[in-house]
Amino acid sequence: MEELPSALLTALGLLFVLEGLVLALFPRLLERMLLALAEVPPDVRRLGGLAAMVLGVLLVWAVRASG
Repeated sequence: MEELPSALLTALGLLFVLEGLVLALFPRLLERMLLALAEVPPDVRRLGGLAAMVLGVLLVWAVRASG
């Protein structure tokens, strides 16, 4: 259990790296994606967010279970 804070901080750091890469390399694409996302109804965005969260949890679980 002692490695949990370290793993969470590592995951958060990787999230910042990926966010930064997208903002640095593709700022116009991100703007277009956000404008398109604004057209999607909130319930559909919420369902997509929940699906992404579930997939993320399953991926983390699979990686930690295999190693």
